[in-house]
Amino acid sequence: MTSPERRRAPGMTPDQRRETIVQAALPLVAELGAGVTTAKIARAAGIGEATIFRVFEDKEAVLAACTVAAMDPTRVLEELRSIPLDQPLKQRLVDAVDALDAHLGRMGAVIGALRSTGARPAPTSPAARQMSTGRESSQQATREAVRELFEPDQDNLRLPTDTVTNTFLGLFYGRGRMPTPVDAEVTNDDLVDLFLHGALSR
Repeated sequence: MTSPERRRAPGMTPDQRRETIVQAALPLVAELGAGVTTAKIARAAGIGEATIFRVFEDKEAVLAACTVAAMDPTRVLEELRSIPLDQPLKQRLVDAVDALDAHLGRMGAVIGALRSTGARPAPTSPAARQMSTGRESSQQATREAVRELFEPDQDNLRLPTDTVTNTFLGLFYGRGRMPTPVDAEVTNDDLVDLFLHGALSR
């Protein structure tokens, strides 16, 4: 009796291969910045180093793709849209800030490591153009996702929903730009409570 012929698994498309390489590279880039080697990326991806150069022109192209991937809002938008709208408004907003903080942390780790090691895409490069256009669409999509969290309580808001949404995002995105960092003991729960109820004791 002859054994059945074994079928080879279908190979990856170039786009799938690029995505696999980028996902393997992201934690290494966050740790090593531009000092990461394609050999290390290949080992992390479980492929030969030559495979990288079948889908990327050079290491700089890999780093540029990692920058774009780090800024991709897909994951944080999914997290924002999964927040149950039947929760109290405060809990919805705390969950939103937790998700936004995690996204900014992932993005900052990659971009900060690259900048600290001297890697920055040229202003006219495709990666820089994609980052610019992607940033605008990402901010708009994030704003809409957060706005939806306010809508169940819009009749109780003192200002229009759009104004409250913009103020909320301005407050929490602006924390990192403050001359004095927010006290580490002040939790996201505390900050949302302060946003909703003000600084005066009730």
